[in-house]
Amino acid sequence: MLRLTETEFEELVVAALDTLPEELLQLMNNVEVTVDRSPSRLQMRRAGVRHGTLLGLYEGIPLTARSSSSYSLVMPDKITIFQRPIESICTTQDEIVAQVRKTVIHEVAHHFGIGEERLRELGWG
Repeated sequence: MLRLTETEFEELVVAALDTLPEELLQLMNNVEVTVDRSPSRLQMRRAGVRHGTLLGLYEGIPLTARSSSSYSLVMPDKITIFQRPIESICTTQDEIVAQVRKTVIHEVAHHFGIGEERLRELGWG
């Protein structure tokens, strides 16, 4: 299994975010993107994953569900990309780069209110 340093992996996440259209990045509001080695049990539970792999996780209130009256003084949404699970399903550096990008796009889509079913239809599930 190919292993990257934490810094190398973080750079891939930043590079994936940089591939998003500027207009989309400007619309992202009150969201933090982080990298963790692996998901915690709580994160797995929140994502509804009992057995399997969790590559990324969006935690927050999607833009489509926010209103000015109910969305104030809240903590930032959080997108977490998990390094070890991604490395575990990839065998080459190119596969890791592609999977990181796909995972980042998938989680950003959740921030914009796009659900799992629609992401699968679009080939991002």
